[in-house]
Amino acid sequence: MVIEPVSLQTADGVWLEGELSVPDDAWAAAVLTHPHPQYGGNMRSIVPGALFEALPAAGVAALRFNFRGVEGSEGVHDEGRAERQDVVAAIDALAAITEGLPLALAGWSFGADVALAVGDERVAGWCAVAAPLRIVEARDMVAAYDPRPKLLVVPENDQFRQPDSAREATVDWVNTRLEVVAGSDHFFIGRVDRVPPLCQSLLEELRVG
Repeated sequence: MVIEPVSLQTADGVWLEGELSVPDDAWAAAVLTHPHPQYGGNMRSIVPGALFEALPAAGVAALRFNFRGVEGSEGVHDEGRAERQDVVAAIDALAAITEGLPLALAGWSFGADVALAVGDERVAGWCAVAAPLRIVEARDMVAAYDPRPKLLVVPENDQFRQPDSAREATVDWVNTRLEVVAGSDHFFIGRVDRVPPLCQSLLEELRVG
């Protein structure tokens, strides 16, 4: 797959670096968000890296980017607040070239929480991988009360939010499915191959819907 470097500009004027991969005859699109910048997270971290490789090969246009303050992206870390504008900038770029296709937000850890707080009307659904469900305040978690489809991918042995806790925290969420990745912890070592098919299943659901 051809990988194209892209520059994204946020509503508050911050320039972000990203990468785009658009397969021929794409049938869906996904914005990928990475784990916590203050703990080494970037767009090439294991989960967004696996998704960026697997999804375009399956016909899904994918855009990954570095949040503000990470590597070549301008700005400073804002604890998940201004980062929501970063996600919208990525949606702007991807939606412009995949108009008419279902677009999902697929994030890991910090990136999952931030994605769940973005309710842009162009988003068809969310795939939240190992979401701590605490980085963004509950009142800002748009997905909690939004009717669009949500898939929570929860590692069986997650150090930050185990399956039972995730189920309890999201018991009132509508149109939400929870899938447990057996034998995995938060970092998916040896289990990252389980994640792309799950996110792809959400995209297929969006296409059918």
